[in-house]
Amino acid sequence: MRVLTGLQPSGKLHLGNYFSAIKKILDYQSTEDLFLFIANLHALTTFRSKEELKDFTIECAIDLLALGVDPQKTVFWVQSDVPEVTELTWYLSQSITVSQLQLAHSFKDKVAKGFVPGAGLFTYPVLMASDILLFSAEKVPVGKDQKQHLEFARDIAERFNAQFGPALTIPEPDIDENTATVPGVDGAKMSKSYKNTIDFFGTEKEIKKKVMSIVSDSRAVEEPKDPETSVIFQIHSLFLSADEKTAQIEKYKKGGSGYGDLKKDLLESIIGHFAPYRAKREELTQNIDYVHQVLKEGKEKAKAVAQKKIEDIRKTLGIYPF
Repeated sequence: MRVLTGLQPSGKLHLGNYFSAIKKILDYQSTEDLFLFIANLHALTTFRSKEELKDFTIECAIDLLALGVDPQKTVFWVQSDVPEVTELTWYLSQSITVSQLQLAHSFKDKVAKGFVPGAGLFTYPVLMASDILLFSAEKVPVGKDQKQHLEFARDIAERFNAQFGPALTIPEPDIDENTATVPGVDGAKMSKSYKNTIDFFGTEKEIKKKVMSIVSDSRAVEEPKDPETSVIFQIHSLFLSADEKTAQIEKYKKGGSGYGDLKKDLLESIIGHFAPYRAKREELTQNIDYVHQVLKEGKEKAKAVAQKKIEDIRKTLGIYPF
């Protein structure tokens, strides 16, 4: 089954990205026909610096390769390298109404928070639909906050097919209800927007500073701690086996460990888990030509699929040349 997903190059990867999306992407790589892209066109809705966009795009590629994305198993490219997606966006914009787009939760949320939106943010769901439909994706892993956008893609495809003919594959959402919401250092959902992340590819000093800033209550060292309400434990549990989790819960409940000690346990797990990935990332930064070559080959694979699909769609629409 063809699975498609994309990641915006909007900053350093953090534990929320890893546990909510990237681990699942790596699982798909072993079992499905995976198409994975760096969504730099989507990032234009928030970026205003060409230097940042350029740097974050290549950094995102390095990060994903370091974490285990295999270009021999996965079609991996940068979104803007396949301009057919923007052409399809125009065609598909005829198959959704303004009133539908006005219902988009993400757009309304950003406006409510004072974000001054451009037209690109308003039509973001159409570009996302194009990403999906251009590559005939059958399954699209999305978080609960992106579910509505996937529904828009399905509506657009169904309306297009009904009007012009069955040219587009109707995608199915893959929403894992068990995917953990990873809390940030302040206890809210970990997000770059909230500046509460733990960036696992930062320096050990930076990671330690973030871990030691995690919120906790005022219980004394000798007092029992409640793992169910502890942000430290909620994050740490993502790294632990069942037996390790049980042992850590007991450590919390019996008292005698201060929050500083419990944070050190978490820090040790983070550093240990990501050590091989950090080593691989360092190797890739010393071989940037290889990264560019991977993206070039991914572009060629993605374009081969995209060009065939866009030609079919042009014929379906009666776009000259016929």
